[in-house]
Amino acid sequence: MAGFFLKKDSGQARMTFMNFKGRDIIDINDFSKDELLFVLKTAKRFDPAFVKSDRSNYTIARGKIAALLFFEPSTRTEQSFRSAAQKIGMGLIGFNNPELTSIHKGESFADTIRIMMAYADVMIIRHPEPGSARKAANVADIPVINAGDGPNSHPTQTILDIYTILKVFGRLDNLKIAFVGDPLHYRTFHGQFSALSKFSGNKFYGVSPKGLEMPKEFRNSDYHDVVINMKNLDKTLAELKPDIVSVGRIPKEYIKGDSSKYNFQVSVNTMKGLPGHAIIMHPLPRVNELDPALDSHPNAIYFAQARNGLYVREALLALILGRIF
Repeated sequence: MAGFFLKKDSGQARMTFMNFKGRDIIDINDFSKDELLFVLKTAKRFDPAFVKSDRSNYTIARGKIAALLFFEPSTRTEQSFRSAAQKIGMGLIGFNNPELTSIHKGESFADTIRIMMAYADVMIIRHPEPGSARKAANVADIPVINAGDGPNSHPTQTILDIYTILKVFGRLDNLKIAFVGDPLHYRTFHGQFSALSKFSGNKFYGVSPKGLEMPKEFRNSDYHDVVINMKNLDKTLAELKPDIVSVGRIPKEYIKGDSSKYNFQVSVNTMKGLPGHAIIMHPLPRVNELDPALDSHPNAIYFAQARNGLYVREALLALILGRIF
């Protein structure tokens, strides 16, 4: 994994955790390139792929409390944050069903934030409304981590995605990435594009049906639309020869009318046309866009990708709390 981390005398290595202590994590665009690299370097210290023993030790953040406020269902993000917090010694409070809280009685969002911040040291919030995490951060006097605010942003997902890419390729530059599915609505693609655009030489291709192209604000000279009939996906990817195929479900909730015309599937046959080093990524959950037969392929890394979220979230929590070792 040559080039994974910068040398000790670099500006990135001189950065201290003070850049992160008490910081809100709201949007990937709030991070500089060097800050992203610093988080990735810190995540390595929690990753058994790089350390011989469990460095979490369940003591780094002993005495600290994480409030998990999940206003909508989640599996990977909620459980990953729960595991990460507990592995560094934090206690947990919060909810994943607002119907069982005073919100159901009519309590305002702002008042819920004010009450919960009184009991915790960091707040992790997931909410279907875009901008909700920023609103919470404006109210709270403790750090707020955005665990997904509707279609808007999911910064820790983006960081675990680029950490995964870095582990595989040893670099975050000079890569060719194909976003397959719905670049118009899919926040995972938006986050990956924003983060990887900070690194030089990357080329991006949005492979989608007509009408689901990437929004204008995410376009630059390195981004290219490839509008196709998704039945021709395998052929198209074989011609593009990407290093990374980033796949996402097409969110049917955003599609007007018949959505069946947008159906597609990445399969073992797809892999046959790709370069031998190419990887398949997906934030999960999947619907039908990934063939389960692909799961055993060594280049299908979406389950390892999800596991990497644990190390990234451990690192971020430790940094925010000023408890990094």
